[in-house]
Amino acid sequence: MQKPSYSRFVKDDLILRDELAVDRTLLANERTLLAYLRSAVALLIAGVTIMHFSEQNWFWIFGLLCIPIGVVTGTIGVVRYRNMNRSINVVRTQKQSTAEPSPAPKSPPAASSDSGEG
Repeated sequence: MQKPSYSRFVKDDLILRDELAVDRTLLANERTLLAYLRSAVALLIAGVTIMHFSEQNWFWIFGLLCIPIGVVTGTIGVVRYRNMNRSINVVRTQKQSTAEPSPAPKSPPAASSDSGEG
């Protein structure tokens, strides 16, 4: 099984620099998803447009190929985004759980060694 990419942060407390790095990674992950989706939509539109305006068979075949490639591109982008987002959330939840102080364990009341006999 492959080790998560952010597993090195799991046991250590995150400092501000690491928190900001996680935030930058989250934003980069979203930008990457948008790039995948932009490419997928462009391929879909290109395929439909080529099929609509072309009169030659090889153009039609090329347009037909663009449509499933666009769908696959969008699917790959969403899968990659979800996998990376899951890894990032592991780090975030680890940080939140370490930020909240755990209550001190209560010890049971000490038994009195004084038995009343003197």
